[in-house]
Amino acid sequence: MAFRRFLSSLGINAPSVETVVENPAVRPGEQLHCTVTVRGGGADVEVERLRLELVVRAEDREADGSTAWANPYTVVEAGLGAFVLPAGGTVTHRIALDVPWEMPLTHARGGKIKGGRAAVRTELSIDNSVDKGDFDEIEVHALPAQDTLHQALADLGFRLHEAEVKVGAWPARLQDRRVAPYWQETDFFFPESAGRGRFELEAVFVARQDAVDLHPGGYLPATFASADMDLAKWTAALDAHIRSYWAG
Repeated sequence: MAFRRFLSSLGINAPSVETVVENPAVRPGEQLHCTVTVRGGGADVEVERLRLELVVRAEDREADGSTAWANPYTVVEAGLGAFVLPAGGTVTHRIALDVPWEMPLTHARGGKIKGGRAAVRTELSIDNSVDKGDFDEIEVHALPAQDTLHQALADLGFRLHEAEVKVGAWPARLQDRRVAPYWQETDFFFPESAGRGRFELEAVFVARQDAVDLHPGGYLPATFASADMDLAKWTAALDAHIRSYWAG
């Protein structure tokens, strides 16, 4: 983002901050690298905290359906402790954020997922005043295994609708291999041949380094090992798994 003035309570000579996301397109399991430059104002100040947050747009939405960040949820954060920012001086730090394997996606099969949003937000704390900066949006692309499963669903006639991030606990009856306290629900319209109108399959992809679990709706998952990635094989297995809960 461009340089912006932080902490207006400190007056016109307040520090300013610029955060540059070096690789704004990432996949789960990778690192997001950012360079943060803080410029001093008219007096020396002690910065109590400089923090970057990787956030996603969670379930709550604006009533009018707008794209505002109605409820940003912090997935991971990293930053620095206290340091002195001299008047008129410049301090630059390079900060890395670890993108978790279960990171909600914004893109799959090269296209944007409606409802999927992720961003980096900068927080600066001086004199017990905290200023959270603007949202610097990034792209989180699917892992190859996730892309293959999206393609398998498309080949079966499912049409991607939208996705949303939810926070909380799943029903105890599910085989829950999640690590994160959140999940992304991705909605697909059933194939027209299924005779279900605009009925949606609420799929949850739980990614790990070596596999992906795909929960069809609120049912038990099918597990797909990344080392055994085969579109035709996975399509057939996914078709059988979904039909075991929705015949026809």
